[in-house]
Formats: sequence, C-alpha cells, structure tokens
Amino acid sequence: MTAMGLRLRVQERNGQSRWVHFAGTDAASATRQARREGLRVLEIDSTGVPIDGNAGSRADGRPAVGSGRFDLLLFSQELHSLLQAGLNLGEALGTLMEKSQGATRTLLAAVHAGLRQGKNFSDVLEAHSIQFPPVFVATVRSSERTGNLPEAIERYVAYQLQFDALRKKLVAAAIYPALLIAVGCFVTLFLLGYVVPRFAAVYESSGREMPWASGLLLGLGHLIDRHAVIVLSLLAGAFAAVVWQFRQPSTRQRLLERLLRLPGLAPRADLFRLSRFYRALSLLLSAGIALPRAMGMVDGLLGAGQRSSLAGARERIEQGGSVSQALVQFGLATPVAKSLVQVGERSGQLSTMFERAARFHDEEMARWIDATTKLLEPVLMLLIGLVIGLVVVLMYMPIFELAGSLQ
Repeated sequence: MTAMGLRLRVQERNGQSRWVHFAGTDAASATRQARREGLRVLEIDSTGVPIDGNAGSRADGRPAVGSGRFDLLLFSQELHSLLQAGLNLGEALGTLMEKSQGATRTLLAAVHAGLRQGKNFSDVLEAHSIQFPPVFVATVRSSERTGNLPEAIERYVAYQLQFDALRKKLVAAAIYPALLIAVGCFVTLFLLGYVVPRFAAVYESSGREMPWASGLLLGLGHLIDRHAVIVLSLLAGAFAAVVWQFRQPSTRQRLLERLLRLPGLAPRADLFRLSRFYRALSLLLSAGIALPRAMGMVDGLLGAGQRSSLAGARERIEQGGSVSQALVQFGLATPVAKSLVQVGERSGQLSTMFERAARFHDEEMARWIDATTKLLEPVLMLLIGLVIGLVVVLMYMPIFELAGSLQ
C-alpha cells in the first residue's frame, strides 16, 4: 500500500504544539513553509512519505531516519577536522559514516545520499531538523554563499562549547548535594532499620515506660525490622520508578520547568535563556542572517513569556525601530546588554556586542553557581546532621532518664 504526505509537529508563537499535514511535498519544503508561517518545527513524521511495503525504507531508496541519539557537537568537530585536512564534503561525510554505528550511521547515510543527488548541504540538513537545529542549518547555509564551510562550522562549535561549559558547571554543582542527600538517607535508614530495633529490645526487657517520642521511633524501627523484605522491595521499586520517570524527556522537562519557577531560580533561569539567545543571535548575525529573521529562528531558546515578548520586539525592529530600545521595551535586555547593543548599533558590530553580552552573563551565572553551591553544601550537611542527631537523641533519651532517676 502506498501513502502520500508528510506530517510535522509544530509549535505556535503562543507555545502550543499541533500536527500539520503537508501533501505532495518533501521534508525540506514542508519545513520551510512552516517557518514562513511563523511555526517552529518540533518533529517530522515521515510515515506518510511513499513507502513500498518495507517499514525500514522509503520509496526514494533512502532509509527512514528516526530521532535516535546523535551528538551534533561531536559531528561538527569531526567534520571540521576532516575539512581542514583537505577532504571535500562528500569524502568527509563518507568517512564519518563508515566510523559510525546505529542511528548515527543511518542519519549520515541519508545526508550523504542527499548530497549525491545534487542537493544543497543545508537543504539536506533541514530535512532532518530533529538532529540539526535551525541555528546549525542557517550557519551552513550562509557558508554556501561565502564558500567557507570550515569557518562556519568552527563558529558553531565555539558557540556550542561555550553553552556546554556552563551546562556542565550546573551539573557538577548538583552532584555533591545529591550525594549528600543520598548518604544522609542511607544512614538514617540504617539507624531506623538496624540500630533502633536493637535498642528497643534492651528497653523492652527493662520494663520501664519510655517517652512517647522515643516509643514512636522504636515502633517505627520495629516495623521496618519485621517487614524488612517488603520495605526494601518498596524502596527498590520506588527507586526504579523514579529512574524510569527521569529517563522520560517529558518528565524531565516538566520537572525542570516547575523547578525553574521557584522564586529564587526564576530570574536566573530567564537570564540563562537570554544569554543563550544573545549568543545564538551573534552566531547568526556573523553568518549573514538578517536580525529579524535570526530572532525568529532562535525563539525556541526563550521561555513561553519571553517568546511572546520577542514577537513584539521583532515587529518593532521590522518597523525600523532601534534594536536596543525594542529589546528593553519588551523586557529582553538587561542593563549591560542594553549598553552593549547600543554600542553595536553605532559601530555596526552588533554581532560582537551580542557575544560580549552573552559572555558577561555567562560569567555572572558561573559566579552565582559557585556562591550558591558553597552556601547549599553546609546547609544540607546541617539538615542531615539534625535528622541523624534527632534519631540518636530519641534512642538515648530513655537512658538519660534512667540515669537521672538513679541519681
């Protein structure tokens, strides 16, 4: 059975997503049409592309490419190295395809096949917009006009490395607090499940009445000790469920969004998004993309509220307004970014000023992460110490009372 058509899952300016059907067109043309209508392409469903009975191949002879894991930064670095070494684009892609496996090999085979058909490199990449974001595609497309693909890829690698450096700093800052919490929970569970029941046996043999708080603690310890297998099974199941949930991108996204709405984190999250937005604008402006179009291409880097503000700022700039004033009016410029953009407008170096604004805010974010981590670690240690200390005090409270009565 042969079916015709293509479905794209797109995101509107208000942040809502929906499926759009395109008949009689390819993925690249459908993606361009969607972007002209102000939609952001999130996913391409190629099940409607002509298929001749084989679920793993398409009618044009190219393999169906899924959205498997693909390291774009590694691909860009390796492609840049091969191009700098003197290989042409087809030879470089063929080399990378031979060394790859799984979904990456399938993706590169599809890209290589598109080049052999005479298509532009940027059009081939745009057909796989899940793996190649609009910023990367626009950078490559600009190089097709200048003829300097290695330099364009090098700019993208620098852009991505700067973002990854800050992201790794965030992850590293979260590791130690997570370990502290895990160790504290393990020690508390060990005290409740092993140490407390032993103390309970001693107190019960003495026949003395215990304080209600100590009795409650000892009863909890008895309960854990008598049903150790059930408790361990429940804990293991809960841990497996949490791990499974965290492996789901939608769950991680919802959790991250709720976390970033906390009063202390929301302003920093907005600043982090603005920093990425400035850096992406700098990259696209360096590639020769007009500012209003560049702003539309990177709106996905901002939050939902910021995207609606960006639409207004973009409209004001298209009407001939000042870039710095438009960004300030719609809340998309910090005082530092405003001053730098004003200098860029006067000197004609808007790309450089956006990059400097992003670098300034990245350094500010790094300092905030260091200060927060230094404050959070002792606070967590204090809380864990209080919990463990409370358990120990409740265990020894009957002994203290016994010693007091003997005196």
